[in-house]
Amino acid sequence: MNYTSIQDIDDIHTWVEEAKQLKANPLADIALGKNKTLGLLFFNSSLRTRLSTQKAALNLGMNPIVMNVSGDAWGIEFGDGTVMNGNTAEHIKEAAAVVSQYCDVIAVRAFPTLTDKTKDESEQVLSSFVKFASVPIVNMESATGHPLQGLTDALTISEHAKIAKPKVVLSWAPHIKALPHAVGNSFVEAMQKMDVDFVIANPEGYDLNPEITKDTPVYHNQEEAFKDADFVYTKNWSSYDNYGQVINTDPNWMITKDKLGAAKFMHCLPVRRNVVVEDAVLDSDSSLVIEQANNRTYAAQLVLKKILENG
Repeated sequence: MNYTSIQDIDDIHTWVEEAKQLKANPLADIALGKNKTLGLLFFNSSLRTRLSTQKAALNLGMNPIVMNVSGDAWGIEFGDGTVMNGNTAEHIKEAAAVVSQYCDVIAVRAFPTLTDKTKDESEQVLSSFVKFASVPIVNMESATGHPLQGLTDALTISEHAKIAKPKVVLSWAPHIKALPHAVGNSFVEAMQKMDVDFVIANPEGYDLNPEITKDTPVYHNQEEAFKDADFVYTKNWSSYDNYGQVINTDPNWMITKDKLGAAKFMHCLPVRRNVVVEDAVLDSDSSLVIEQANNRTYAAQLVLKKILENG
C-alpha cells in the first residue's frame, strides 16, 4: 500500500473517524511498528510535516530516520538513459533500492519546479520512488499534491462542523512569492469526498487545474463566495494557466475579520501575517491553524498504521 494521493483514501469518513480514535489514544498501537523503520527523505524544507510524521512513527513504535537529501546526499539523477557526466552522482534506481533495504516505509517530500508543468505533473521524484523502491511510499508533499495535509484538513473540519453539511470555501490570498498548487489540489480532492457545500474563490487567472476542480463552483468574487461560509481555508498558489507565474498580488484578497464573519479560519502554515491574513484573524478564536497543525500527527499516524497493517 502506498499513500501518494487523496485518491488512495477509499472512504474518507471512515478514515476521519479512525484518525479521531488515534487522537484519543495515540499510543494504543505502539507495538504495531516495533522493529520497523520509517525513512523520511526531504528534498525541501519542512517543519510540521517533518515533526508530525516523526511523532506519528514514534506513536506506533517505529524508528524514524531523517535525511535532508538535497543537502546531505549525493545528487540524484532521475532521467532514464542519462549519461551521468554532470552534477548528479547517483541514479534513483540504485538510491531507491538501497534505501528500501534500510527502511520498511519511505516518505518523500519534493516540491515542483513551477517552471515546467509537464515535468511537475509527471511527479518525477515521487513516481520514481514508487517505481524503484521495494517498500511502501508516503507522499509528504509532492509537485502537485499534499495528501497528508488534505486528510488533516478533513479531520479538522469534521471535528468543528456544527451542521450536517457545512459550507467550506477555499480562498486564494496574496503572497510575495510564486507558490505551488499542491495544498490547494489536495484540499479540493478531500472536500470532494466530504459531505460539504464546497466552493473555491480566486481572482481571474488563478483557477486551479480543471481536471482536479472538476465541477466544483469557482467564484472570482471573494465576498460572494464567503456568503454563509462555515469554514474559510486560505492558501496562495501561482497561476496554473500561466504556469508558476504571479499575475496578481491584489491585497484586497487578504483575509480580514470583517470578511470572515462567523466562519472558522484554516491555513496549513506557515502563513505570512498581514499579507495572507491579518493578525485579528490569526489571534482570534476563529482561527483553527494550531489545531490543524496538531492534527497533522494523527493523519500521518493513520496512514502509517494502515500501511503497517497491510504488511
